Amino acid sequence: MSSKLSQKMGLGAGGMIGGRVALKLDPQALAHLTAGRTVALVTGTNGKTTSTMMLARAMSALGQVATNHGGANMPDGHVTALSKQPDAPFAVLEVDEGYFPEVCRASTPGVAVLLNLSRDQLDRVGEVRTIEKSLRSALAGVPGVVVANCDDIMVTSAARDARQVVWVATGTGWHNDAASCPRCGDPIRWEGEHWHCTGCDLARPKPDWVTGDGYLVTPTGEKVDLTLRLPGKFNAANAVMATAAAFALGVPVAEAVERLRAVSNVAGRYRTIQRSGHRARLLLSKNPAGWSETLTVVREADHPAVLVINAQEADGRDLSWLWDVPFERLRGRQVIASGERATDLAVRLTYAEVEHTIVPDPLKAIDAMPPGAVEVIANYTAFRDLNARAAQ
Repeated sequence: MSSKLSQKMGLGAGGMIGGRVALKLDPQALAHLTAGRTVALVTGTNGKTTSTMMLARAMSALGQVATNHGGANMPDGHVTALSKQPDAPFAVLEVDEGYFPEVCRASTPGVAVLLNLSRDQLDRVGEVRTIEKSLRSALAGVPGVVVANCDDIMVTSAARDARQVVWVATGTGWHNDAASCPRCGDPIRWEGEHWHCTGCDLARPKPDWVTGDGYLVTPTGEKVDLTLRLPGKFNAANAVMATAAAFALGVPVAEAVERLRAVSNVAGRYRTIQRSGHRARLLLSKNPAGWSETLTVVREADHPAVLVINAQEADGRDLSWLWDVPFERLRGRQVIASGERATDLAVRLTYAEVEHTIVPDPLKAIDAMPPGAVEVIANYTAFRDLNARAAQ
């Protein structure tokens, strides 16, 4: 009732309000709704929504799956999603890193997936090492399997003490938030793909699964084609993490991968809109690690780019993270700075020596580009609002 009312009043999609009311009436609602189900939790800084959809698709090979595919990833969103599918024997839930310990205690997951850990909205989420410690404590008590990214130092530290860990080599390229060991503080040394702490025994574990260029390698050494409709190495990594998690719960590898190949759009991410002679691809990036990966994707096609930045509460008010994004990769390309904080972005682009203009309205910014393909990269609320306006 409350979810539908929220939608009718234009206050939101209703993905959280129903659960919020339920938790007020019954603080144990999440525990009650997960009881008797096989539960998989997905957390990390980047890729949660995509990996959750992938895992839910793979798990559907075994039966009906309840999932919060809309991205409402806090307990109230979980309660809403589970309430809508009370008879589903499986649940795949995206979980905000800060709420993971609470959700983990309530749901006793059969699988917990830990994708990556990096800076994200410091004024809301907190410092990444604080998050790592809270996840470390929570994962140590997980009764099921922990699927963890062994190429992420913070993830390795958080997952190492879990009862049963499946390690996935993802080829993570962002190392800027883990120059020193989260356990002892000494420097991390890299030698090719391998890393180790110079002061303690924290080191890259031997991977059980490996992400390759267009393929994955299973724990038995089988090489499986991984041709996806979603772009970028980071989505290949998401797919391997999802496959490893699904396999741990009984889904054959070939069946899981076949279902992942069909995924082409995740809550509006990667969709292309047609507008005034333009084919605009919409991409979501929320923090330095995410922007770095997305800029790698758009670099493959030399299209003009519209960059859209807001700084609302859901984005984080602090925009200092812009200075850690490698915007220098856009030199020589036609770029427009847009969004509520277009001028802040423009300052950063100026220092990156990226020629640009400012058009605060993202749709007008798209219109201002030459006809043809345009890459549109936006942070959270900018992306959400742009998707809503494009659908009108």
